[in-house]
Amino acid sequence: MPTERYVQINNSAELASLAAQGGFPPLEARMFELHQPDAHWVLLRGEAIAGYCSLWWQSVPDYPGERLGLIGHYAVADEAAAAGLLNHAAGELAAQGCTLAIAPIDGNTWRRYRLLSDRGSEPLFFLEPDNPDDWCGQFEAAGFGAIAHYSSALATDLTQVDPRLAAVEQRLEAVGITIRPLVLEQFEAELVQIHALSLVAFQHNFLYSPISQAEFLTQYGQVRPYVQPDLVLLAEQASQLVGFLFAVPDLCQAQRGETVDTVVIKTVAVLPGRAYAGLGNVLVARVQAIAHHLGYRRAIHALMHEDNNSRNLSDRYAHSIRRYTLYAKKL
Repeated sequence: MPTERYVQINNSAELASLAAQGGFPPLEARMFELHQPDAHWVLLRGEAIAGYCSLWWQSVPDYPGERLGLIGHYAVADEAAAAGLLNHAAGELAAQGCTLAIAPIDGNTWRRYRLLSDRGSEPLFFLEPDNPDDWCGQFEAAGFGAIAHYSSALATDLTQVDPRLAAVEQRLEAVGITIRPLVLEQFEAELVQIHALSLVAFQHNFLYSPISQAEFLTQYGQVRPYVQPDLVLLAEQASQLVGFLFAVPDLCQAQRGETVDTVVIKTVAVLPGRAYAGLGNVLVARVQAIAHHLGYRRAIHALMHEDNNSRNLSDRYAHSIRRYTLYAKKL
């Protein structure tokens, strides 16, 4: 049995040198540089990579009564590697004074986090994270338990309308709120407004921490080629953004050789306050009507926290097709 050892990676050049050693492929250097973990650990079996993960403990979300440590960029070759790596990661976070480890999460919830834990029968949709089915068992075997659950839901009748929305739309129109599609020619300027609104709209979400405008623009810039402007709705009041909905066609259908008949509603955000109550529901109903007019038949409401308002509004139109789990371990 080859000797196992843990190696801490300090820069992308060291990552590049590991790539030449063979075995399990290392973390992309681009992700290491962009996400700036406080530590990145690689498990070597002999000279081959058996797994790796990144740790964050400095710029992490507040959590009542605990000092959080985050484990992300997680990947392993097998169960034996998982057991050793997760035990090592927990020990490193405890040594930094952390009292609760959250995993998997790549530094914050704007990036990749949680595990697909109940696959269901629907195939993967565009921009949906995936992971091997045995990863959940690996975390549970290492003493992690669920701290949050999420789901995605499918709406198959895009013509369905909640009769209560007519009064909501009248109230929103009375205070000067209008809804328009994204202007693709002004994509970056639109994203700057969306970023600013997101920081306010999501500030009370579970494990929230802010993201820089530069990283936000980079993230959404990667999906610009796939954006259909009519499926991105901006709600404005006196020329100020007060809500938005971001949806894209499910391009995974095209990759499977299928007709693209589904849109993925990825994000809905509305400013807090009674003046904007119901705006999220209106945006969802509006984009589903637009999608139906464009020839789509279905909509996926993606990656909703079970306790969020987005889940409540989705339940009116859709049924659950997938579940995801975020894990925690007391240190």
